[in-house]
Amino acid sequence: MDIYLNGQFHAPDAAHVAITDAGLQHAVGLFETFQVHHGKAFRLDAHLARLAESATALGLAPSLATAPLADAVAQTIAHNHIDRARLRLTLTAGSMSLLKPADSTSAPQVRQTVSIVASEPTVYAPEFFDRGIVALIHGPAANPFDETAGRKTLNYWERLRSLRRAASAGAGEALWLNVSNHLASGAVSNLLLVKDGTLLSPFARGEEVKGALPAPVLPGVTRAAVFECAKARSIDVVKRMLTVDDLLTADEVFLTNSGWGVLPVTTIEKHVVGSGDVGPMTANLRADYLALIERETS
Repeated sequence: MDIYLNGQFHAPDAAHVAITDAGLQHAVGLFETFQVHHGKAFRLDAHLARLAESATALGLAPSLATAPLADAVAQTIAHNHIDRARLRLTLTAGSMSLLKPADSTSAPQVRQTVSIVASEPTVYAPEFFDRGIVALIHGPAANPFDETAGRKTLNYWERLRSLRRAASAGAGEALWLNVSNHLASGAVSNLLLVKDGTLLSPFARGEEVKGALPAPVLPGVTRAAVFECAKARSIDVVKRMLTVDDLLTADEVFLTNSGWGVLPVTTIEKHVVGSGDVGPMTANLRADYLALIERETS
């Protein structure tokens, strides 16, 4: 499928950015990954709002209009005649010098680089959802003092390294602890627990108790959609600091992201979660989430 790059479409082998692009030189950039169903991107507005908030908060842009980005996504879907796909939108600072202050009269005019890459959706084996996966504990690693934590920046190296280490041990995800050894998230997902009929979640960025340290956890779009599904079932959702003990005494554990949706975790290292089977709340919320996608995109 052709790649959208700064207003034009290119074949994959003909889409190029400058060697001086700040995304390549310094990992100065953000991205969003979302799914297209029936030719429509699911929860695109939420993804773009998160992108815009991070872009302004981190100084990538003084402001970021999301309407042109939504139009670029629509163009990409139409141009490639997409019915079902995975899309990644990447925004970098373009070719700019980070050594000059933004208000400097000699600073160059910043022109961000925008790319949208469409690919086939990842197909996960059915047993991942029928039997659940194994997860390993990683960290402490997530740092509340890092202003880029809890945002989808291009600096994903450590997360991918932890995921690779988990995969080499036969696990499907690495569960990150923050520097105080509280639960943060998965390497590429949000982490949710079920205990006594209540859905528990670590605080995400922006949800912290007033006066507390920032939460180094991404406010996931899929996570938010699952909370909506839980509310529709009158399930209590509690966001708080969670410990490894909370994890190991949970009745159910599952992960959320835009790729796999709701993914059960039935083993944490050598510890069996609950009965060892996919729990009823996890199964119900996964079914509700898939139904939500159909309602909003079909």
